[in-house]
Formats: sequence, structure tokens, C-alpha cells
Amino acid sequence: MTTTHSYHLTVEWTGNQGSGTDGYRTYSRAHEVLADGKAPIAASADPAFRGDPARWNPEELLLASVSQCHLLWYLHLCAVNGVVVTDYADQAQGVMAMDATGGGGQFASVTLRPEVTVADASMVDKAVALHGEVHAVCFIARSVNFPITHQPVVTVG
Repeated sequence: MTTTHSYHLTVEWTGNQGSGTDGYRTYSRAHEVLADGKAPIAASADPAFRGDPARWNPEELLLASVSQCHLLWYLHLCAVNGVVVTDYADQAQGVMAMDATGGGGQFASVTLRPEVTVADASMVDKAVALHGEVHAVCFIARSVNFPITHQPVVTVG
């Protein structure tokens, strides 16, 4: 039996500066990502596409989703495999390639650079190896069509 989960949110454009989209340069790309019971996410386009650099853009949010999913599944795999993680931070990087026309593009790759601290030196090898198992179970990684690599660093705390 297949279990499904449904996710709902609202994306609301807040960038009408009085004349709507009467010209490419006359409207703001500002918008908010909204969901019941959660703080709004102030978003925009990437600054390269006339967006506000102070707001999150879709490309950053996609990269964040990949990194978050890896984190959550990694912690789960560590917990069920006896690896005690005491700290975790990821310096994720995504690369987007524009097509020849400049009108479109896609993510070409994501590299995750998790820095993990474990409780005991005997856990280091397993902690490194478990990063390789995440891709098979991470919902986001299984849903995208670009390669995701990881370069973990594991230390003992």
C-alpha cells in the first residue's frame, strides 16, 4: 500500500508598484511564501533576474530543500546505526546553468559539504559512510534530475 502526503502553501505576489506588469522593468519580483501557522518567507527573483537580494529566491530555496532533506535523513540514519551526532552544519552549493538563449536554465549540480561532529572516534568511519546512503531515501534528492554530491568532514567532539 502506498502512503501519500500532500503539501499546501500559497505564493502571493506583493510586487505591484501601481501599474502591474505594464512593462518588464516596472514591477517588483517581491512575493511571499505563506502556509498556515508559519511565518511568511519574504522571497523574490535572483538579483540576476531583477530580484531583491535581501529576499530568498527560488534557487536558494531549492538548494535549502536539498540540504535540509539530507540533514534530516542523515540524522535518522545515524540514530538507527548507533552514530551519535552532536553537531552538524552544511555549506551547500548549487550551480545553475543557463541555456544558450539566456531565457532558461536548470540546476546542473549540488554539492553538500556537511561538517559533522560525532561523540566518539569509533563512529567516524560509519558517520562518513552514512552520507552515501542518504540519496536512496531522501525525498528531495530522489525528486530532482541533477547530481547531488557530498564532501563530508567528520570530527570527534
